Amino acid sequence: MLDNLIKTLRNIMAVPELRKRVFYTLMILVVYRSGSVILTPGVDRIALERLWGDVAGNLLGVLDLFTGGNLRVVSVFALGITPYITASIILQLMTVVSERVKKLQEEGELGRRKMNQYTRYLTVVLCMIQSAGIAFWLTKMPGLITGLSTATFVPLATLTWTAGTVFVMWLGEQITERGIGNGISLIIFAGIVMGLPQAITQIWDKVSRAEPITVLGILIMAAVMLLVVAAVVFVERGQRKIPISYARRVMGQQVLGGQMTHLPLRVNMGGVIPVIFAVSILSFPQTIAQFTTWTKLQEWVANFNKGGHPLYDLIFVASIIFFSFFYVSIVFNTDEVAENLRKHGGFIPGIRPGKRTAEHLSEVLTRLTTVGGVYLAVICLIPQIILTGFKVQEIPVIGTWLSNVLTNTPGLGWLQDGLGFQFYFGGTSLLIVVGVAMDTISQVESQLIMRHYDGFLGPRGRRLRGRRG
Repeated sequence: MLDNLIKTLRNIMAVPELRKRVFYTLMILVVYRSGSVILTPGVDRIALERLWGDVAGNLLGVLDLFTGGNLRVVSVFALGITPYITASIILQLMTVVSERVKKLQEEGELGRRKMNQYTRYLTVVLCMIQSAGIAFWLTKMPGLITGLSTATFVPLATLTWTAGTVFVMWLGEQITERGIGNGISLIIFAGIVMGLPQAITQIWDKVSRAEPITVLGILIMAAVMLLVVAAVVFVERGQRKIPISYARRVMGQQVLGGQMTHLPLRVNMGGVIPVIFAVSILSFPQTIAQFTTWTKLQEWVANFNKGGHPLYDLIFVASIIFFSFFYVSIVFNTDEVAENLRKHGGFIPGIRPGKRTAEHLSEVLTRLTTVGGVYLAVICLIPQIILTGFKVQEIPVIGTWLSNVLTNTPGLGWLQDGLGFQFYFGGTSLLIVVGVAMDTISQVESQLIMRHYDGFLGPRGRRLRGRRG
């Protein structure tokens, strides 16, 4: 395997165009990461660290994940690419409620350019709103803003962060056009992965100073994480192939159709978006509690968001499954697919064209989405339970009894409180990192195979498909 990897890297360097694309992508990522050291003026760093100790679990903590830590240090790229992602999702949802937007999406290349243009405009609007809101909130924190008044800091931060996001958006588009892989995804990927060396260093320090039982827990966690990564790769590549047959048609002196093909339906068609929606929804209570002075509400929210609360986990799982169905229903219209098949003379063997085909596709998609939603929930819950545990004592009626059973059972006590240390990667981070890596490797393999080079798995290996492959 290592020999194949070294050989593939040599092949990449041997192809001038591919080598140029890879180096261009790396250069853009370096430029993006350089922006994290250019900080917004007027922010006290010590007070900022104290603030993040209180808000890391709320919506700002979720946003910081996608900014690669830029929001935590309040750099010029503080908002990262999140407003662009939000704008893209909003316009995608608009295709359901707006007939005009839907027609625009169906106009081919011209429609795609228009949609991209509207996405950029909406990104700027969202940037200005989010920047002004976060900047005004920061001015309300005691001792956080020094040397600048509110009237000066809010416009300065709004202009700086909006310009930073527009620049990051441009960097992502440059990677997509001139580099390798999807630029926006790679920027998020780079932001998450940049914290990996520091996380490994922290774990190594704990291992070197810890007791044998703690070291065993860390090894168990590492093994589970490897299994989770393997499961993510396996499911993200999973497809259900619906056979499609095209009837023969005679047009003039030509005979068209008569071939068999298939319609690939991914197991996890929603990707990581249902998880993002679910985490954002669950982060709102703590975000709202930050702006209130109701002590009891703040205590309840702090206990609710601590990790491992049964109600939190139940809502989290239900939200992921709900948003999986919601998002798939938007991006895949079974009636439209069935009608397009009928117009082009295609049909599913044994299924009547038209309404019955749409019903069959809906049945298959429902089963796949159920599996995909449960998979996402399990992938996100496993790291959380390992690190923070599952507070069974909070369960009504049987909570106390179940807690005593776990406490008195050797080897199961950690299920309530976790392993007692933190790890950098959660379920959401793993989904993003593994998915983006698979897509990028798939594109590199496609470039190599087009030029008659072997891929990452060698001449006898199967081609590694990305999530869209």
